[in-house]
Amino acid sequence: MKTSHTLVIGGNGKTGRRIVNQLKALDHPVRIGSRSGEIPFDWNAPEEWDKALSDCDRIYIAFSPDLAVPGATDSIRYLSQLAKRMGIQKLVLLSGRGEPEAQACEQIVKDSGVAWTILRCSWFNQNFSESFLLGPILAGQVALPVGKVAEPFVDADDIADVAVAALTQDGHDGKLYELTGPELITFPEAISIISEAAGYEITYHDISHEDFMIGLEAEKVPADYIKLLDYLFSNVLDGRNAYLTDGVKEALGREPRSFRDYAFRTARAGVWQSAGTAATV
Repeated sequence: MKTSHTLVIGGNGKTGRRIVNQLKALDHPVRIGSRSGEIPFDWNAPEEWDKALSDCDRIYIAFSPDLAVPGATDSIRYLSQLAKRMGIQKLVLLSGRGEPEAQACEQIVKDSGVAWTILRCSWFNQNFSESFLLGPILAGQVALPVGKVAEPFVDADDIADVAVAALTQDGHDGKLYELTGPELITFPEAISIISEAAGYEITYHDISHEDFMIGLEAEKVPADYIKLLDYLFSNVLDGRNAYLTDGVKEALGREPRSFRDYAFRTARAGVWQSAGTAATV
């Protein structure tokens, strides 16, 4: 008898690797869906996806780089149809909050004929420690074109906890969980909390969107990622997500982790301590 695996697409990403670690701790067979996986999964090679889906009964879907990019709906549609044909029993989709394109992908999953759970999220706490903002934070200078927009920053550990529950427990089929943290925080406030936790001064500067784009190009950020950030900072970060939901509590029966808890936990792990800042921590 073959053992059924959970395929974690994006298994090396912020949420994916946390999900993989939790599933392994539960002795749940898991397959990492990535280009470097033992059985590779590449969003640009759909003709090979059936190999990654073989011997799997559940899939966590984190689309890269984002469900808002052109072609995402086609990829999600083909993956959902393939999952149905191959007898996959459950799809868990990581979706984008306040993104109409992402919600189109949600509908595709809902219409797939496969049991589903959708996790709708916006800005992760971990974007400050595991993404493009890590470098500026270590340099002590963060400049963004966001003004006073507040976000309900959500912790990737909370997202992973909900995903694992949806993948391994009953009661989550057909549920759309909109996940947020417990409070609304502006970016300057977030940087101030990180500065306090890290133990050194980090200054925040509000800049124009044009200057932000120029800076990304100067830092040689990949063109496709620049396009994504252009979309996120010019459209999604306009205040549309400045409200809280109880998705984490609904799914897990507990309150979400706070940004302050995340910041001090991350600081204790040494993530924001570099050679240039070690003496001031």
